Amino acid sequence: MNLLLDTHVALWAITDSPKLLQKARELIQSPKTTVWISVASVWEIAIKHSLGRGDMPVSSQDAVRYFRESGYRFLVVEAEHAIAVEDLAAHHQDPFDRILVAQAVVEPMRLMTHDPIVALYSDIIIKV
Repeated sequence: MNLLLDTHVALWAITDSPKLLQKARELIQSPKTTVWISVASVWEIAIKHSLGRGDMPVSSQDAVRYFRESGYRFLVVEAEHAIAVEDLAAHHQDPFDRILVAQAVVEPMRLMTHDPIVALYSDIIIKV
């Protein structure tokens, strides 16, 4: 399975956060799963970490290193992903979440999130 991690789930995975449920850990670590991180998530981490609000536990540079060490793959944002955002319902206004949903729909991939609003988009969303 191709599994795209929402930004917070990706950070929980690389920081071994207790917020990441065992079911999610097992799916991420399954040999049948290819884990993907969107470049949009790296951008989100960079922006929020630079603001110094404390909600990003690592810098974007460290996050990328940890993602690579974990064997995760990176998904670039393609024009088709951006176009797909236009057709999404207005459930969520966060542009980072919207591009992740669009990427999951276009590729197709499963998107793992903890956000109940993101989970409204499609049955391809795995809510943890």
